[in-house]
Amino acid sequence: MKDELQIAMADLDEERTLMLVEERVKAGYSSGEIIESCRRGVEVVGEKYSDSHYYLSDLIMSEEILKGVMRILEPYIPTNGAVKGLSIVMGTIEGDIHDLGKNIIIYLLRSSGYQVHDLGVDVTPERFIQAVNETKASILGISVLLSFCIGSIKKVVDLLVDAGLRDKVKVVVGGYPVNQEVKEFTGADFYANDVTEAMKIYREILEIKENLV
Repeated sequence: MKDELQIAMADLDEERTLMLVEERVKAGYSSGEIIESCRRGVEVVGEKYSDSHYYLSDLIMSEEILKGVMRILEPYIPTNGAVKGLSIVMGTIEGDIHDLGKNIIIYLLRSSGYQVHDLGVDVTPERFIQAVNETKASILGISVLLSFCIGSIKKVVDLLVDAGLRDKVKVVVGGYPVNQEVKEFTGADFYANDVTEAMKIYREILEIKENLV
């Protein structure tokens, strides 16, 4: 069965996407279900961009449509109260302002009831450490698209060590340029190139930590 919302998102049909979101909210769909359909649509946009069927402007358009979706869903997404005391800090590393993938993951995690502290974009290593210290986060998610910013992620991990926080938080690095080599260089615990893989990692970490609480 075709998912009309996924198709509308993939076609960058803003009017139809927002109309379908409104309809699904009224029909009783959960915010998580709606976001997941949009995520799959955005994934198709990314594939079309990789195949040169879409351009950078289309990627930007998909982000704008997603923001419109989230404005509709915002009242239905839990924002307070972490599940079993667990919380997550996320942000895009200093020097980088790309946040589409990060935002989708945040929306999915929040719709599952997790407390996510979004630091935004162009976040300094020092700000990441401050946030982890303040929130006692179990996971630190760092997004990056520009390869020249990877050195700053290593600085984040080094600062976690210096602050005595490294063994208290799992570091997940996500973005197009990350791979096993980047993971080893930065000292991160996990890496993911796409939202699907990232969500699998986050859920596995959270499941383990919840069982330890």
